[in-house]
Amino acid sequence: MTEPTPLSELPVAIIGAGPVGLAAAAHLITREIEPLVFETGAMPGAAVSAWGHIGLFSPWKYNIDEAARTLLGSTDWVEPEGDYLPTGAELVAQYLTPLATTPQLRNAIRMQTRVIAVSRLGKDRTRTPGRGDTPFLVRTQGAQGQVEDHVVRAVIDTSGTWETPNPLGHAGLPAIGEPAAREAGLVTSPLPDVLGRDRAQFAGHHTLVVGAGHSAANTLLALGELREAEPSTRISWAIRGSDPASVYGGGDQDGLPARGALGARLRHLVEAGHIEVHTSMTIAELSIASPAPTSAAGITNALTVTGTTPAGAVSVDVDRVVPTTGFRPDLSFLREIRVDLDPIVEAPTGLGPLIDPEYHSCGTVAPHGARLLAHPETDFYIAGMKSYGRAPTFLMATGYEQVRSIVAAIAGDQAAADAVELVLPETGVCSSDIGSSCDTPSLATASADPGECSAPAPAVGAESCCAAPAQPVTLGIPTGLEHGRSATVTTD
Repeated sequence: MTEPTPLSELPVAIIGAGPVGLAAAAHLITREIEPLVFETGAMPGAAVSAWGHIGLFSPWKYNIDEAARTLLGSTDWVEPEGDYLPTGAELVAQYLTPLATTPQLRNAIRMQTRVIAVSRLGKDRTRTPGRGDTPFLVRTQGAQGQVEDHVVRAVIDTSGTWETPNPLGHAGLPAIGEPAAREAGLVTSPLPDVLGRDRAQFAGHHTLVVGAGHSAANTLLALGELREAEPSTRISWAIRGSDPASVYGGGDQDGLPARGALGARLRHLVEAGHIEVHTSMTIAELSIASPAPTSAAGITNALTVTGTTPAGAVSVDVDRVVPTTGFRPDLSFLREIRVDLDPIVEAPTGLGPLIDPEYHSCGTVAPHGARLLAHPETDFYIAGMKSYGRAPTFLMATGYEQVRSIVAAIAGDQAAADAVELVLPETGVCSSDIGSSCDTPSLATASADPGECSAPAPAVGAESCCAAPAQPVTLGIPTGLEHGRSATVTTD
Protein backbone atom coordinates (compact mmCIF):
# COMPACT_ATOMS: atom_id res chain seq x y z
CA MET A 1 0.00 0.00 0.00
CA THR A 2 1.39 3.41 -0.99
CA GLU A 3 2.01 5.74 1.94
CA PRO A 4 0.22 9.13 1.60
CA THR A 5 2.45 12.13 0.92
CA PRO A 6 3.07 14.13 4.11
CA LEU A 7 1.03 17.32 4.22
CA SER A 8 4.16 19.51 4.31
CA GLU A 9 5.41 17.99 1.05
CA LEU A 10 2.26 18.69 -0.95
CA PRO A 11 2.08 21.70 -3.30
CA VAL A 12 0.17 24.89 -2.56
CA ALA A 13 -2.65 25.62 -5.01
CA ILE A 14 -2.98 29.13 -6.42
CA ILE A 15 -6.17 30.01 -8.26
CA GLY A 16 -5.42 32.55 -10.98
CA ALA A 17 -2.23 33.44 -12.86
CA GLY A 18 -2.60 37.20 -12.73
CA PRO A 19 -0.11 39.60 -11.12
CA VAL A 20 -0.95 38.59 -7.54
CA GLY A 21 -1.24 34.87 -8.26
CA LEU A 22 2.15 34.75 -9.97
CA ALA A 23 3.64 36.81 -7.14
CA ALA A 24 2.32 34.20 -4.70
CA ALA A 25 3.96 31.46 -6.78
CA ALA A 26 7.26 33.36 -6.78
CA HIS A 27 7.17 33.71 -2.99
CA LEU A 28 6.48 29.99 -2.63
CA ILE A 29 9.50 29.23 -4.81
CA THR A 30 11.73 31.42 -2.60
CA ARG A 31 10.65 29.28 0.38
CA GLU A 32 11.17 26.02 -1.53
CA ILE A 33 7.46 25.20 -1.55
CA GLU A 34 5.96 23.82 -4.76
CA PRO A 35 3.26 26.03 -6.33
CA LEU A 36 0.46 24.64 -8.48
CA VAL A 37 -1.25 27.46 -10.40
CA PHE A 38 -4.62 27.09 -12.12
CA GLU A 39 -5.51 29.69 -14.75
CA THR A 40 -8.87 29.73 -16.54
CA GLY A 41 -7.49 31.66 -19.51
CA ALA A 42 -5.15 30.56 -22.26
CA MET A 43 -2.30 32.76 -21.05
CA PRO A 44 -0.98 34.30 -17.84
CA GLY A 45 -2.80 37.49 -16.99
CA ALA A 46 -5.74 36.58 -19.22
CA ALA A 47 -8.04 39.01 -17.41
CA VAL A 48 -5.46 41.80 -17.76
CA SER A 49 -5.22 41.04 -21.48
CA ALA A 50 -8.97 41.65 -21.77
CA TRP A 51 -8.32 45.30 -20.90
CA GLY A 52 -4.84 45.36 -22.43
CA HIS A 53 -5.55 48.55 -24.38
CA ILE A 54 -5.94 50.50 -21.12
CA GLY A 55 -2.97 52.25 -19.53
CA LEU A 56 -2.14 51.87 -15.86
CA PHE A 57 -1.77 54.95 -13.66
CA SER A 58 1.22 53.41 -11.92
CA PRO A 59 4.72 53.27 -13.43
CA TRP A 60 6.67 50.04 -13.73
CA LYS A 61 8.65 50.56 -10.54
CA TYR A 62 5.49 49.90 -8.50
CA ASN A 63 4.12 47.01 -10.55
CA ILE A 64 6.79 44.33 -10.04
CA ASP A 65 6.78 42.06 -7.00
CA GLU A 66 10.16 41.59 -5.30
CA ALA A 67 10.14 37.79 -5.29
CA ALA A 68 9.09 37.85 -8.94
CA ARG A 69 11.93 40.26 -9.71
CA THR A 70 14.37 37.81 -8.13
CA LEU A 71 13.15 34.95 -10.34
CA LEU A 72 13.28 37.11 -13.45
CA GLY A 73 16.78 38.29 -12.52
CA SER A 74 18.11 34.80 -13.21
CA THR A 75 16.93 35.01 -16.84
CA ASP A 76 17.70 37.37 -19.70
CA TRP A 77 14.71 39.55 -18.74
CA VAL A 78 15.30 43.28 -19.03
CA GLU A 79 13.36 45.25 -16.45
CA PRO A 80 11.28 48.03 -18.05
CA GLU A 81 12.04 51.68 -17.35
CA GLY A 82 10.78 52.36 -13.86
CA ASP A 83 8.93 55.61 -14.56
CA TYR A 84 7.14 54.37 -17.68
CA LEU A 85 3.36 53.87 -17.46
CA PRO A 86 2.54 50.51 -19.09
CA THR A 87 -0.70 49.37 -20.65
CA GLY A 88 -2.33 46.15 -19.55
CA ALA A 89 -0.95 44.46 -22.67
CA GLU A 90 2.57 45.63 -21.81
CA LEU A 91 2.17 44.39 -18.24
CA VAL A 92 1.38 40.95 -19.64
CA ALA A 93 4.01 40.91 -22.39
CA GLN A 94 6.90 42.45 -20.46
CA TYR A 95 6.28 41.06 -16.98
CA LEU A 96 3.65 38.36 -16.50
CA THR A 97 4.57 36.22 -19.52
CA PRO A 98 8.33 36.27 -18.82
CA LEU A 99 7.61 35.47 -15.17
CA ALA A 100 5.30 32.57 -16.05
CA THR A 101 7.95 31.10 -18.36
CA THR A 102 10.84 31.18 -15.89
CA PRO A 103 12.33 27.71 -15.29
CA GLN A 104 10.89 27.71 -11.76
CA LEU A 105 7.29 28.43 -12.83
CA ARG A 106 6.80 27.20 -16.39
CA ASN A 107 5.79 23.69 -15.32
CA ALA A 108 3.75 24.85 -12.34
CA ILE A 109 0.98 26.60 -14.28
CA ARG A 110 -2.05 24.82 -15.74
CA MET A 111 -3.59 27.04 -18.40
CA GLN A 112 -7.22 26.78 -19.52
CA THR A 113 -8.00 25.01 -16.26
CA ARG A 114 -10.91 26.28 -14.21
CA VAL A 115 -11.27 25.53 -10.51
CA ILE A 116 -14.84 24.34 -9.99
CA ALA A 117 -14.63 23.31 -6.32
CA VAL A 118 -12.41 23.48 -3.25
CA SER A 119 -12.91 21.11 -0.33
CA ARG A 120 -11.01 18.95 2.19
CA LEU A 121 -10.02 15.42 1.21
CA GLY A 122 -12.84 13.17 2.40
CA LYS A 123 -14.58 15.95 4.35
CA ASP A 124 -17.37 18.32 3.41
CA ARG A 125 -17.72 21.60 5.30
CA THR A 126 -19.69 19.97 8.13
CA ARG A 127 -16.94 17.53 9.23
CA THR A 128 -14.62 18.91 11.93
CA PRO A 129 -12.38 16.20 13.50
CA GLY A 130 -8.86 16.33 12.05
CA ARG A 131 -9.86 18.98 9.55
CA GLY A 132 -6.82 21.21 9.91
CA ASP A 133 -4.46 18.29 9.25
CA THR A 134 -6.37 17.09 6.20
CA PRO A 135 -5.16 18.07 2.70
CA PHE A 136 -7.32 20.22 0.47
CA LEU A 137 -9.02 18.77 -2.59
CA VAL A 138 -9.11 21.13 -5.57
CA ARG A 139 -11.31 20.00 -8.45
CA THR A 140 -10.65 21.48 -11.89
CA GLN A 141 -12.16 21.33 -15.35
CA GLY A 142 -10.03 21.60 -18.47
CA ALA A 143 -10.78 23.18 -21.83
CA GLN A 144 -12.07 19.87 -23.21
CA GLY A 145 -14.33 19.29 -20.20
CA GLN A 146 -12.03 16.84 -18.41
CA VAL A 147 -12.35 16.90 -14.61
CA GLU A 148 -9.39 16.29 -12.29
CA ASP A 149 -8.85 16.29 -8.53
CA HIS A 150 -5.66 17.72 -7.01
CA VAL A 151 -4.49 17.19 -3.43
CA VAL A 152 -2.67 20.19 -1.93
CA ARG A 153 -1.53 21.48 1.47
CA ALA A 154 -2.98 25.02 1.18
CA VAL A 155 -5.03 27.15 -1.19
CA ILE A 156 -4.57 30.82 -2.15
CA ASP A 157 -7.50 32.14 -4.18
CA THR A 158 -6.34 35.05 -6.36
CA SER A 159 -8.97 34.53 -9.06
CA GLY A 160 -10.01 38.20 -9.09
CA THR A 161 -13.44 39.49 -10.03
CA TRP A 162 -13.20 40.21 -13.76
CA GLU A 163 -15.61 37.41 -14.74
CA THR A 164 -18.33 38.56 -12.33
CA PRO A 165 -19.25 42.19 -13.05
CA ASN A 166 -22.02 43.83 -11.09
CA PRO A 167 -25.42 44.04 -12.81
CA LEU A 168 -26.75 47.27 -14.28
CA GLY A 169 -29.95 47.30 -12.27
CA HIS A 170 -30.70 48.71 -8.85
CA ALA A 171 -30.59 46.95 -5.47
CA GLY A 172 -27.69 44.79 -6.69
CA LEU A 173 -29.97 42.94 -9.11
CA PRO A 174 -30.03 42.77 -12.91
CA ALA A 175 -32.36 45.24 -14.59
CA ILE A 176 -35.47 43.75 -16.13
CA GLY A 177 -34.41 42.41 -19.52
CA GLU A 178 -30.69 42.69 -18.73
CA PRO A 179 -29.86 38.96 -19.03
CA ALA A 180 -31.41 38.82 -22.50
CA ALA A 181 -29.55 41.97 -23.58
CA ARG A 182 -26.27 40.51 -22.36
CA GLU A 183 -26.93 37.24 -24.15
CA ALA A 184 -27.66 39.18 -27.35
CA GLY A 185 -24.28 40.94 -27.05
CA LEU A 186 -25.87 44.36 -26.59
CA VAL A 187 -24.25 44.79 -23.16
CA THR A 188 -20.49 44.72 -23.70
CA SER A 189 -17.57 43.82 -21.47
CA PRO A 190 -16.71 46.46 -18.85
CA LEU A 191 -13.77 47.81 -20.90
CA PRO A 192 -14.31 47.24 -24.63
CA ASP A 193 -11.51 48.17 -27.01
CA VAL A 194 -13.45 51.02 -28.61
CA LEU A 195 -10.63 52.18 -30.88
CA GLY A 196 -9.31 48.72 -31.71
CA ARG A 197 -10.83 45.27 -31.97
CA ASP A 198 -14.34 46.42 -30.98
CA ARG A 199 -14.47 49.57 -33.11
CA ALA A 200 -17.20 48.32 -35.45
CA GLN A 201 -19.62 47.97 -32.53
CA PHE A 202 -19.41 51.68 -31.74
CA ALA A 203 -18.45 53.66 -34.85
CA GLY A 204 -21.47 55.60 -36.10
CA HIS A 205 -23.70 54.21 -33.36
CA HIS A 206 -25.15 55.32 -30.05
CA THR A 207 -23.50 54.00 -26.89
CA LEU A 208 -24.64 54.39 -23.28
CA VAL A 209 -21.92 54.11 -20.63
CA VAL A 210 -23.23 53.32 -17.13
CA GLY A 211 -21.04 54.01 -14.09
CA ALA A 212 -18.75 56.61 -12.58
CA GLY A 213 -15.30 55.07 -12.07
CA HIS A 214 -12.07 54.86 -14.05
CA SER A 215 -13.54 52.28 -16.43
CA ALA A 216 -16.32 54.69 -17.34
CA ALA A 217 -13.88 57.56 -17.83
CA ASN A 218 -11.57 55.51 -20.06
CA THR A 219 -14.44 54.26 -22.21
CA LEU A 220 -15.98 57.73 -22.56
CA LEU A 221 -12.65 59.20 -23.62
CA ALA A 222 -12.16 56.46 -26.21
CA LEU A 223 -15.66 57.07 -27.55
CA GLY A 224 -14.88 60.78 -27.70
CA GLU A 225 -11.81 60.06 -29.81
CA LEU A 226 -13.84 57.76 -32.05
CA ARG A 227 -16.43 60.50 -32.47
CA GLU A 228 -13.76 62.80 -33.91
CA ALA A 229 -13.16 60.29 -36.70
CA GLU A 230 -16.80 59.19 -36.98
CA PRO A 231 -18.98 62.27 -36.26
CA SER A 232 -22.20 60.26 -36.34
CA THR A 233 -21.07 58.39 -33.22
CA ARG A 234 -23.27 59.32 -30.23
CA ILE A 235 -22.30 59.07 -26.57
CA SER A 236 -24.55 58.99 -23.53
CA TRP A 237 -23.49 58.58 -19.92
CA ALA A 238 -25.68 57.53 -16.99
CA ILE A 239 -24.60 58.01 -13.38
CA ARG A 240 -26.42 57.59 -10.10
CA GLY A 241 -24.88 60.75 -8.68
CA SER A 242 -26.36 64.19 -9.12
CA ASP A 243 -23.26 65.87 -10.57
CA PRO A 244 -20.64 64.43 -12.97
CA ALA A 245 -18.08 66.89 -11.55
CA SER A 246 -17.49 64.45 -8.70
CA VAL A 247 -15.91 62.08 -11.22
CA TYR A 248 -13.46 64.59 -12.69
CA GLY A 249 -11.18 64.69 -9.65
CA GLY A 250 -8.35 67.10 -9.03
CA GLY A 251 -7.23 67.74 -12.59
CA ASP A 252 -3.71 69.19 -12.70
CA GLN A 253 -3.55 69.07 -8.89
CA ASP A 254 -3.72 65.29 -8.85
CA GLY A 255 -0.63 63.60 -7.45
CA LEU A 256 -0.72 61.30 -10.48
CA PRO A 257 -0.60 63.41 -13.66
CA ALA A 258 -2.01 60.61 -15.85
CA ARG A 259 -5.00 60.25 -13.57
CA GLY A 260 -5.55 63.99 -13.30
CA ALA A 261 -5.48 64.33 -17.09
CA LEU A 262 -8.16 61.64 -17.35
CA GLY A 263 -10.64 63.73 -15.36
CA ALA A 264 -9.73 66.96 -17.13
CA ARG A 265 -10.28 65.46 -20.57
CA LEU A 266 -13.60 63.96 -19.52
CA ARG A 267 -14.79 67.30 -18.18
CA HIS A 268 -13.96 68.92 -21.52
CA LEU A 269 -15.99 66.37 -23.49
CA VAL A 270 -19.01 66.87 -21.27
CA GLU A 271 -18.84 70.65 -21.21
CA ALA A 272 -18.38 70.74 -24.99
CA GLY A 273 -21.63 68.81 -25.39
CA HIS A 274 -20.04 65.72 -26.93
CA ILE A 275 -21.42 63.52 -24.15
CA GLU A 276 -25.07 63.56 -23.11
CA VAL A 277 -25.18 63.06 -19.34
CA HIS A 278 -28.09 61.53 -17.44
CA THR A 279 -27.61 62.21 -13.72
CA SER A 280 -29.37 60.64 -10.73
CA MET A 281 -30.39 57.79 -13.01
CA THR A 282 -30.95 54.21 -11.90
CA ILE A 283 -31.30 51.63 -14.67
CA ALA A 284 -34.62 49.78 -14.38
CA GLU A 285 -35.18 47.98 -17.70
CA LEU A 286 -33.47 47.04 -20.96
CA SER A 287 -35.70 46.05 -23.84
CA ILE A 288 -34.52 44.85 -27.24
CA ALA A 289 -36.21 46.69 -30.08
CA SER A 290 -38.51 44.63 -32.27
CA PRO A 291 -38.31 44.43 -35.19
CA ALA A 292 -34.57 44.97 -34.78
CA PRO A 293 -32.96 47.46 -37.18
CA THR A 294 -29.96 46.38 -39.20
CA SER A 295 -26.98 48.64 -39.81
CA ALA A 296 -24.11 48.58 -42.28
CA ALA A 297 -21.84 47.46 -39.45
CA GLY A 298 -23.96 44.39 -38.90
CA ILE A 299 -25.61 45.45 -35.66
CA THR A 300 -28.97 43.76 -35.74
CA ASN A 301 -30.45 44.88 -32.43
CA ALA A 302 -31.05 48.10 -30.58
CA LEU A 303 -31.97 48.70 -26.98
CA THR A 304 -34.33 50.95 -25.13
CA VAL A 305 -32.83 51.65 -21.72
CA THR A 306 -35.28 52.91 -19.13
CA GLY A 307 -34.18 54.46 -15.88
CA THR A 308 -35.69 56.21 -12.91
CA THR A 309 -34.73 59.74 -11.88
CA PRO A 310 -36.10 62.22 -9.33
CA ALA A 311 -37.93 63.88 -12.24
CA GLY A 312 -39.51 60.65 -13.41
CA ALA A 313 -38.74 57.85 -15.86
CA VAL A 314 -36.24 58.43 -18.68
CA SER A 315 -35.81 56.23 -21.76
CA VAL A 316 -32.77 56.24 -24.05
CA ASP A 317 -32.57 54.35 -27.35
CA VAL A 318 -29.05 53.02 -27.90
CA ASP A 319 -27.14 50.41 -29.86
CA ARG A 320 -24.81 49.28 -27.08
CA VAL A 321 -24.51 49.59 -23.30
CA VAL A 322 -21.11 49.54 -21.61
CA PRO A 323 -21.45 48.44 -17.96
CA THR A 324 -18.86 50.04 -15.68
CA THR A 325 -20.68 49.32 -12.44
CA GLY A 326 -17.96 47.40 -10.60
CA PHE A 327 -17.47 43.75 -9.78
CA ARG A 328 -18.22 41.14 -7.15
CA PRO A 329 -16.42 37.94 -6.11
CA ASP A 330 -17.41 34.49 -7.37
CA LEU A 331 -17.88 32.40 -4.24
CA SER A 332 -19.70 29.50 -5.90
CA PHE A 333 -16.75 27.08 -5.92
CA LEU A 334 -16.01 27.66 -2.22
CA ARG A 335 -19.26 26.09 -0.92
CA GLU A 336 -17.51 23.14 0.79
CA ILE A 337 -14.95 25.08 2.81
CA ARG A 338 -15.39 27.35 5.78
CA VAL A 339 -15.00 30.99 4.88
CA ASP A 340 -15.74 33.97 7.10
CA LEU A 341 -16.87 36.96 5.03
CA ASP A 342 -18.01 40.45 5.90
CA PRO A 343 -21.78 40.64 5.36
CA ILE A 344 -21.50 43.94 3.49
CA VAL A 345 -18.58 43.79 1.06
CA GLU A 346 -17.93 40.00 1.05
CA ALA A 347 -14.29 40.43 2.05
CA PRO A 348 -12.68 38.51 4.95
CA THR A 349 -14.50 39.59 8.08
CA GLY A 350 -11.58 41.40 9.69
CA LEU A 351 -10.81 43.30 6.49
CA GLY A 352 -14.36 44.24 5.50
CA PRO A 353 -14.84 47.27 7.78
CA LEU A 354 -11.45 48.65 6.73
CA ILE A 355 -12.27 48.71 3.02
CA ASP A 356 -16.00 49.46 2.95
CA PRO A 357 -16.23 52.10 0.17
CA GLU A 358 -18.92 53.88 2.12
CA TYR A 359 -16.17 55.04 4.47
CA HIS A 360 -12.75 54.29 3.03
CA SER A 361 -10.47 54.70 0.05
CA CYS A 362 -7.26 52.68 -0.23
CA GLY A 363 -5.34 55.43 1.53
CA THR A 364 -7.43 54.87 4.65
CA VAL A 365 -6.94 51.09 4.76
CA ALA A 366 -4.63 49.86 7.51
CA PRO A 367 -1.78 47.51 6.56
CA HIS A 368 -2.86 43.88 6.62
CA GLY A 369 -1.50 40.41 5.99
CA ALA A 370 -2.17 36.76 6.68
CA ARG A 371 -3.75 37.25 10.11
CA LEU A 372 -6.43 39.58 8.79
CA LEU A 373 -6.99 37.47 5.68
CA ALA A 374 -7.30 34.14 7.50
CA HIS A 375 -10.52 32.10 7.49
CA PRO A 376 -11.81 29.38 9.81
CA GLU A 377 -10.44 26.98 7.18
CA THR A 378 -6.77 26.66 8.15
CA ASP A 379 -4.36 27.52 5.30
CA PHE A 380 -7.06 28.82 2.99
CA TYR A 381 -6.74 32.46 1.90
CA ILE A 382 -8.38 34.84 -0.54
CA ALA A 383 -5.91 37.45 -1.81
CA GLY A 384 -5.70 40.11 -4.48
CA MET A 385 -8.72 41.92 -5.87
CA LYS A 386 -11.06 39.16 -4.73
CA SER A 387 -10.01 39.72 -1.11
CA TYR A 388 -11.65 43.13 -1.29
CA GLY A 389 -14.99 41.58 -2.23
CA ARG A 390 -17.20 44.29 -3.69
CA ALA A 391 -14.96 47.18 -2.66
CA PRO A 392 -13.36 48.87 -5.70
CA THR A 393 -10.31 50.36 -4.01
CA PHE A 394 -7.65 47.66 -4.41
CA LEU A 395 -3.97 48.27 -5.15
CA MET A 396 -1.69 45.83 -6.96
CA ALA A 397 1.03 46.55 -4.40
CA THR A 398 -1.41 45.59 -1.65
CA GLY A 399 -1.85 42.18 -3.26
CA TYR A 400 1.89 41.62 -3.47
CA GLU A 401 2.28 42.25 0.25
CA GLN A 402 -0.76 40.11 1.03
CA VAL A 403 0.70 37.04 -0.64
CA ARG A 404 4.18 37.61 0.80
CA SER A 405 2.64 37.50 4.27
CA ILE A 406 0.36 34.56 3.42
CA VAL A 407 3.19 32.44 2.05
CA ALA A 408 5.26 33.17 5.16
CA ALA A 409 2.35 31.99 7.32
CA ILE A 410 1.93 28.81 5.28
CA ALA A 411 5.66 28.16 5.65
CA GLY A 412 5.36 28.51 9.43
CA ASP A 413 7.30 31.77 9.61
CA GLN A 414 4.79 33.73 11.66
CA ALA A 415 7.22 36.52 12.46
CA ALA A 416 7.68 37.29 8.76
CA ALA A 417 3.94 36.94 8.18
CA ASP A 418 3.23 39.53 10.86
CA ALA A 419 5.89 41.99 9.68
CA VAL A 420 3.60 43.59 7.11
CA GLU A 421 4.99 46.51 5.14
CA LEU A 422 2.40 48.07 2.88
CA VAL A 423 3.04 50.89 0.44
CA LEU A 424 0.01 53.15 0.29
CA PRO A 425 -1.12 55.78 -2.23
CA GLU A 426 -0.36 59.38 -1.51
CA THR A 427 -3.83 60.62 -2.38
CA GLY A 428 -5.80 57.58 -1.29
CA VAL A 429 -7.72 57.43 -4.57
CA CYS A 430 -7.09 54.13 -6.25
CA SER A 431 -10.07 52.63 -7.98
CA SER A 432 -9.45 49.41 -9.78
CA ASP A 433 -12.90 48.97 -11.19
CA ILE A 434 -11.43 46.81 -13.95
CA GLY A 435 -11.61 43.79 -11.72
CA SER A 436 -7.88 43.67 -11.25
CA SER A 437 -5.56 46.28 -9.82
CA CYS A 438 -3.87 49.43 -11.03
CA ASP A 439 -2.68 52.67 -9.52
CA THR A 440 0.43 53.99 -7.94
CA PRO A 441 1.51 53.99 -4.32
CA SER A 442 3.41 56.79 -2.64
CA LEU A 443 6.79 56.50 -0.99
CA ALA A 444 5.20 56.33 2.46
CA THR A 445 5.17 52.89 4.08
CA ALA A 446 3.40 51.35 7.00
CA SER A 447 3.95 48.14 8.91
CA ALA A 448 2.18 45.47 10.91
CA ASP A 449 -1.32 44.09 11.09
CA PRO A 450 -3.83 46.03 13.20
CA GLY A 451 -2.70 45.66 16.78
CA GLU A 452 0.94 45.17 15.75
CA CYS A 453 1.95 48.81 15.79
CA SER A 454 5.70 48.65 15.53
CA ALA A 455 5.99 50.61 12.31
CA PRO A 456 8.28 53.62 12.09
CA ALA A 457 6.01 55.21 9.48
CA PRO A 458 2.21 55.27 9.85
CA ALA A 459 -0.23 54.39 7.13
CA VAL A 460 -1.46 57.42 5.26
CA GLY A 461 -4.78 58.13 6.91
CA ALA A 462 -5.02 54.65 8.42
CA GLU A 463 -7.37 54.63 11.36
CA SER A 464 -5.53 52.47 13.88
CA CYS A 465 -3.22 52.85 16.85
CA CYS A 466 -0.43 53.47 14.35
CA ALA A 467 -1.88 56.56 12.69
CA ALA A 468 -4.12 59.57 12.84
CA PRO A 469 -7.77 59.31 11.73
CA ALA A 470 -8.28 59.31 7.99
CA GLN A 471 -9.08 62.54 6.21
CA PRO A 472 -11.33 62.94 3.17
CA VAL A 473 -9.53 62.66 -0.14
CA THR A 474 -10.31 65.17 -2.87
CA LEU A 475 -7.75 64.51 -5.62
CA GLY A 476 -8.21 62.12 -8.51
CA ILE A 477 -11.32 60.14 -9.35
CA PRO A 478 -12.71 59.17 -5.93
CA THR A 479 -13.94 55.65 -5.32
CA GLY A 480 -14.79 55.79 -1.65
CA LEU A 481 -13.73 58.62 0.63
CA GLU A 482 -13.83 58.73 4.39
CA HIS A 483 -17.49 59.66 4.89
CA GLY A 484 -17.66 60.17 1.11
CA ARG A 485 -20.33 57.85 -0.26
CA SER A 486 -21.93 57.68 3.16
CA ALA A 487 -22.46 61.44 3.05
CA THR A 488 -24.02 61.38 -0.40
CA VAL A 489 -27.68 60.49 -0.82
CA THR A 490 -28.25 58.24 -3.84
CA THR A 491 -31.02 55.92 -4.92
CA ASP A 492 -30.08 52.24 -5.07
